[in-house]
Amino acid sequence: MSGHMNLTLKVWRQKSPQDKGGFVTYKADGISEDMSFLEMLDVVNEGLIKKGDDPIHFDHDCREGICGMCSLYINGRPHGPKRAVTTCQLHMRSFKDGETITIEPWRAAAFPVIKDLSTNRAAFERIQQAGGYVSVNTGGVPDANEIPIPKVIADEAFNSATCIQCGACVAACKNSSAMLFVSAKVSQLALLPQGQQERYRRVQAMVAQMDAEGFGNCTNTGACEAECPKEISLTNIARMNREYFTAKFFKEEEIH
Repeated sequence: MSGHMNLTLKVWRQKSPQDKGGFVTYKADGISEDMSFLEMLDVVNEGLIKKGDDPIHFDHDCREGICGMCSLYINGRPHGPKRAVTTCQLHMRSFKDGETITIEPWRAAAFPVIKDLSTNRAAFERIQQAGGYVSVNTGGVPDANEIPIPKVIADEAFNSATCIQCGACVAACKNSSAMLFVSAKVSQLALLPQGQQERYRRVQAMVAQMDAEGFGNCTNTGACEAECPKEISLTNIARMNREYFTAKFFKEEEIH
């Protein structure tokens, strides 16, 4: 039989983007160590609803570590104490009976709080949209599959594409930098032959949008890589910097 624990939660509650917000303390008793962190919050919310209180608002969707929605800052770390897991994959066995757990939203000016632990991460969508599209004519599906891509390049592009846009990199960075996210999206297309036509225009547009959204500069501390649930590599940032500065050598008409 699995163990149970009694916990104290210090949860950030904020009614709206304009509200000052603050921590509220809750008791979470009889929590199974086999529960996921989000299931534990569900139990707490059920208790709040029964008492007629407003439940704690937090983002979630797939609960399988795929969608990147479960953006919680737990005890000073994005997605909690375990490496390479999302909050929905974090289980309560990672905590101890009697422990106090502090739960906050992502703290970044570019990710304004919607309510409680839920933040608006539309800035990531706008950066991706600034990157535009891939205009190569691949023909039919069999023709597209015939475009030769060396395995080492395909693997590197795939590794970059595993980014789930959760924003843990931003939350981990003292400057709220989005460089790891943006560089992963730049790398994903810059490495592939299909992404070459817009290559330099894409990186300039995405970096410009990143700056316009108010994300900070890279700190070079590596906190983003350490806290990324998909272990996106810092080498992507170096690649993006090369892409960006190479684009500066091209004449404007060659890029557009």
